[in-house]
Amino acid sequence: MQTATPTIQSGDNPIVSLGSVSKWFGNVVAVSDVTLNIGPGITGLLGPNGAGKTTLLRMICGLHSPSEGEVRLLGTNPRTDHNVYKRIGIMTENESAYEFMTGLEFVRLSARLKDLRREESHLREAIERVDMSFALDRKISTYSRGMRQRIRLAAAIVGDPDLLILDEPLNGADPTQRIRFQNILRETADEGRSVIISSHILEEVEEVSDSVVLVVNGKLAAQGDFHAIRAALDDRPYHVKIECSDSKLLGGELAKLPAVQSVQFDPDGSIVVLTSNVATLQLDLPALAQTLNVRLTMFRPIDDSLESVFSYLVEG
Repeated sequence: MQTATPTIQSGDNPIVSLGSVSKWFGNVVAVSDVTLNIGPGITGLLGPNGAGKTTLLRMICGLHSPSEGEVRLLGTNPRTDHNVYKRIGIMTENESAYEFMTGLEFVRLSARLKDLRREESHLREAIERVDMSFALDRKISTYSRGMRQRIRLAAAIVGDPDLLILDEPLNGADPTQRIRFQNILRETADEGRSVIISSHILEEVEEVSDSVVLVVNGKLAAQGDFHAIRAALDDRPYHVKIECSDSKLLGGELAKLPAVQSVQFDPDGSIVVLTSNVATLQLDLPALAQTLNVRLTMFRPIDDSLESVFSYLVEG
């Protein structure tokens, strides 16, 4: 499947701008000719393992130089303008931390590495935001996996950076911690700043992100709102799940509708319809059910999710 890349503009002054960026290591092409802009808000960076997500993040924050193309971060080259590091926070996928330090010492070190002059109250405020005040004087060696992730997030947000780059930040977090993480990301975005979050947990990215960037085999597959991306894939029909009081009767008549390409019956008694036009099916179905005296209990497009969009693009 060849699909034009759907794009939603990120404003005239993007926080991150990549222009025809490629990166290769020997004969391995990790990123190939990626052009995109990222503005304020939360952007989810998605793709299978080995797709090039981490390489993209490392180029954005200046840890890798591109083999070709140009990277601009907050209007400057992160490889040459080191002052930009005062304005960004980075949380890498690697979960290691200095175990001999306390949580407070670790956050203080992060501020020093950014050359930030911060009062002790600012360090403690960052720790409080991730609900780790109770353990700020404990050695990191005594922390659980989820606690390490939270103190690493505190180290990233200290100084209120204009851009947060988070690579798989939710690893090891329990449901309560995940909600807290999401709230912090949303607070940051609401203040007009930018968050880039790379994650394999599609449902959480879908819930928190303003837009998504999908990378497949090192190439940009799509960028924008995931619903807009799914709608742009008009050569792919939708699957719709229908539950009703008489599946066989309704299913037989559904197969005759012009908007319906196929009808399948699930073992649970529901109907799965393949349709080229969900809107038309939504109009036709109630009238058909009323004529047949069939009671409808559920109508749900099962392709309208980030998981399905991602699957379609990978298949292509």
